[in-house]
Amino acid sequence: MRSTMMDVPLSLNHLLDRAGHIFGGGTIVSRLPDKTLRRHSYAEYHRRTRALAAALTALGLEKGERVATLCWNHHAHLEAYFGIPAAGGVMHTLNLRLAPAEIGWIAADAKDRFLIVDDILLPLYRQFADLHPFERVIVFPFSGAPVPEGFDDYEQLIAGADADAFVYPPHDENDPVAMCYTSGTTGRPKGVAYSHRSTILHTLVGCLADFWGLKGTDVLMPVTPMFHANCWGVPYAAVMMGVKLVFPGPHLHPDDLLDLMQQEPPTLSLGVPTIWLGLIQAYERSLAEQPGRWKMPQGMRSLVGGAAVPESLIRAFDRHGVWLLQGWGMTETSPLATVSYPRAELGAVSADERYRRAAMAGVPVPLVDVRIRADDGSDAPHDGKAMGEIQVSGPFITGSYHEVPVSEDKFTRDGWLRTGDVATMDELAFVRITDRTKDLIKSGGEWISSVDLENALMAHPAVAEAAVIAIPDEKWSERPLACVAFKPGQAAEPAALSAHLLKHGFAKWQLPERYEIIDAVPRTSTGKFWKLKLRERFPR
Repeated sequence: MRSTMMDVPLSLNHLLDRAGHIFGGGTIVSRLPDKTLRRHSYAEYHRRTRALAAALTALGLEKGERVATLCWNHHAHLEAYFGIPAAGGVMHTLNLRLAPAEIGWIAADAKDRFLIVDDILLPLYRQFADLHPFERVIVFPFSGAPVPEGFDDYEQLIAGADADAFVYPPHDENDPVAMCYTSGTTGRPKGVAYSHRSTILHTLVGCLADFWGLKGTDVLMPVTPMFHANCWGVPYAAVMMGVKLVFPGPHLHPDDLLDLMQQEPPTLSLGVPTIWLGLIQAYERSLAEQPGRWKMPQGMRSLVGGAAVPESLIRAFDRHGVWLLQGWGMTETSPLATVSYPRAELGAVSADERYRRAAMAGVPVPLVDVRIRADDGSDAPHDGKAMGEIQVSGPFITGSYHEVPVSEDKFTRDGWLRTGDVATMDELAFVRITDRTKDLIKSGGEWISSVDLENALMAHPAVAEAAVIAIPDEKWSERPLACVAFKPGQAAEPAALSAHLLKHGFAKWQLPERYEIIDAVPRTSTGKFWKLKLRERFPR
């Protein structure tokens, strides 16, 4: 017997046309460099995106060729998300926070043919232009200034294209649509290519009620950069659901975000913990210094990921009517892999237990299989104690890297992705990240979680940020060193910090060997703690 279902390929083109035909009256808001707001309807967005696809086709873009973007979060970047694959190309988002030399290396490795770049980012482009010769550089006049000579004008390009006459080229659901590179903290960045199929499945899973839970009435503010793991896939979901989008552009300072929230109150936002930490600090300062300046959008949901979310941060936002929903994933997982949502079994638990669970990486999402592998190759028991490496498998998990041989240090013999994250899993399938494999501290034969120490330290009222690294020790092999940044005007003695950790359940032998006071924890381009820099600064 055979299925009677139609064999219709999963395709981003369907989402694009759906938005234009069904949600034409919906709104996309972009904050420009001068902080004014520009509005487009989904009908305009649909026309402009098809025009971009037609223009790229006219320029000779062939199936599978890469078109790089070097852009902030705005409507034109969203057009690239769908317009490039509509033409048969692959959108490759370049991380503008990387060093110019690294951006150039990545563009060359991907063999990007064209580049779409914001005019305000042309100075950055010129710093790596000699490292990779793009055939065409298309400048989006984000600031409204004339496009310099020698470049293609994005607006003129799409104005001269016939959106109505454009016909989607034939494609397979497994054809690539987008490409991102890993952070490269332990070596050269590696390319991950997403397909129509993987992107659609990831979008459908993400939109489920316990995760993004997008509704037609939502107002979505993506603070996560659109060059960071495809903005966690949320732009695809927004277009599928036709929700109102509010793009912050280049204005990511806490004051700017809070101002924008007053103008266009979001019901759902997303960003890395660094952003939300700065935002809540600015908001709480304003309550004392400028009461009434801002109001926190009541009932707003916020998806936070990219780094561990301290329990103290979740509690702080909850006091002001905003719930932080933590997710875990990687560039290699599209990136949604687990979400810490409130399961039914937790309905009667205490508030403390609710916060404790919310600070975990969460439960595997549908279609993603997660196992915790111990050092001996066995599966760790789901007891919330036994640690091992997180390994994942699923239809939107990468099975290789772009033009990189598959190796056992990244993929198991049976095809699972080795994440490099160390975690436990409990009886309710909640994953708790304890560390990266390279960040675990082994002292006297016993493991110490730097993440647990960091989260506890950041719960201290005087501490703004904390990062813990291992330093060599003749007797114990390794000991923890805590790098602490205090909130403005506050401080605490090492003894007080140690007493605080003891109250949080740490044993004396687990306490940091010493504390180093720093101005701020160094971060990678994606907002994660960059412990390599701390190891270089404090080698012993």
